[in-house]
Amino acid sequence: MTNTRTAGAHAASSESPAASAPSPQVQPYEPGSMSHREVLEALSGLLLALFVAMLSSTIVSNALPRIVTDLHGSESGYTWVVVATLLTMTASTPLWGKLADLFSKKLLVQLALVVFSIGSLAAGFSQNMGELIGARAIQGLGVGGLSALVQVVIASMVSPRERGRYSGYIGAVFALATVSGPLIGGVIVDSSLGWRGCFFIGLPVAVLAFAVLAKTLHIATIRREVSIDYLGATLITAGVAVLLVWVSLAGSSFGWVSATTIWMVTLGVLLLAAAVAVEVRAVEPIIPLRLFRDRTTSLATFASVMIGVAMFGSTVFLQQYFQIAHGMSPTHAGLMSVAMVGGLFVSSIGTGRIITRTGRWKRYLVGGMVLVIVGLGLLGTIDERTGLLRIGVYMAVLGIGLGATMQNLVLAVQNNTAQRDMGAASSVVAFFRSMGGSIGVSALGAVLAHHVSEDVTRGLARLGVHPAEGSQSSSSVPNLATLPPPVRAVFEAAFGDATGRIFLYATPFALIAFVAILFIREVPLRTTVERSDELSATAG
Repeated sequence: MTNTRTAGAHAASSESPAASAPSPQVQPYEPGSMSHREVLEALSGLLLALFVAMLSSTIVSNALPRIVTDLHGSESGYTWVVVATLLTMTASTPLWGKLADLFSKKLLVQLALVVFSIGSLAAGFSQNMGELIGARAIQGLGVGGLSALVQVVIASMVSPRERGRYSGYIGAVFALATVSGPLIGGVIVDSSLGWRGCFFIGLPVAVLAFAVLAKTLHIATIRREVSIDYLGATLITAGVAVLLVWVSLAGSSFGWVSATTIWMVTLGVLLLAAAVAVEVRAVEPIIPLRLFRDRTTSLATFASVMIGVAMFGSTVFLQQYFQIAHGMSPTHAGLMSVAMVGGLFVSSIGTGRIITRTGRWKRYLVGGMVLVIVGLGLLGTIDERTGLLRIGVYMAVLGIGLGATMQNLVLAVQNNTAQRDMGAASSVVAFFRSMGGSIGVSALGAVLAHHVSEDVTRGLARLGVHPAEGSQSSSSVPNLATLPPPVRAVFEAAFGDATGRIFLYATPFALIAFVAILFIREVPLRTTVERSDELSATAG
């Protein structure tokens, strides 16, 4: 194990190009280095903040049917409760990242916690669907900030060489929130707290995270002239919002090929084109285009989009598969995710520690993507008759691959990025991964619905059942427990077969990400928080 455990050690080891910097007394970023214990103390607050943010997205899944019923909502309202958070989270991610390059990172994390808490309170006290959707949008702003800023703060405390061991903890938090969210949500909804408790439960954790950060997180702010690109921020947010609304509603509220699609896509593209024109001339652009001159950043960003499509676009439907094709309860379906999340947990922590010890990282990206492709291919063979043990093994393979890939892509980008752009670069990767996930969920969800509708219609016809004209019976899922066994079997088979196809459709996107990763050039992980050119400039 390397001995570089301090956060931003003032002198690099002999393995680092920065070792030739003229002055070993140069302050790389903080006024004082942080010991491993101090990093862990600060990290505890950051991980609490990240956990509560991720939990807010997973805990509400089991509560949505009850929420929509109590607030007299529609299917469109059901969709918008999810879309509102996803929209503001994704659109705000690059803005939070850029603000982290200009203002106090500690203050911004605490601000994101406050915004999240306000949204949670408003959601818990909502009296109608409109209020709830607005509150979820506020929640999404806070979640976007926490998702982006945690990575940025860690990059400000720890050198890339040491960062792997701490990045593994982030993967573990994602895993814990993914598994515990649906389980906690199911228990709360059935308790005296009701569905409103799902929004209140995270507040004590948010308060605790705020207090821990106030006590343990001490990083300096780079003092420089601030010039905020308001026009660029507005154009980026508007363009992304329009395109996310399109991919979220296309195929359900209007057709993929329709007049609505044409004008929304045209508007979104024009807004983003205008944003690029503004960013080129801005003094402090929200997304510095110079970042993409670096091959690692460009390829890692592209790979993140493809991974987002493949991962989020396919795995999000597993809960539905277990509940419908295998007749499992929401709680039991949530427990099945332990296989994939467990693999992700072990892989992210294990590869992080090995990378810290050896300084080599590309082999784990390549190997991880191979396992992602294999896992998606294996899951592409499932149907309603596939045994749960076999499915669990397939999910574990996918989880191990994702654990070795997701955080290490961010690490590769951060290793090549100057400290002044760390917030923007880190958030760009998260932003494009979220965009890919949004596109994947919408597009593959439409494909799933199409296959289910066709298979159910054919299956019912073989039974001599012909739905009435305009009936939704072939495209929606009734309470399976109330159906006759032959009709229930039709729905189970349709969802089982369609879910397998979704994983097959996701596999080519993972293959494209694999090719992009192959072309990433491995650069030895530096042992200082700042790059050697920044250290030299400071020393001069």
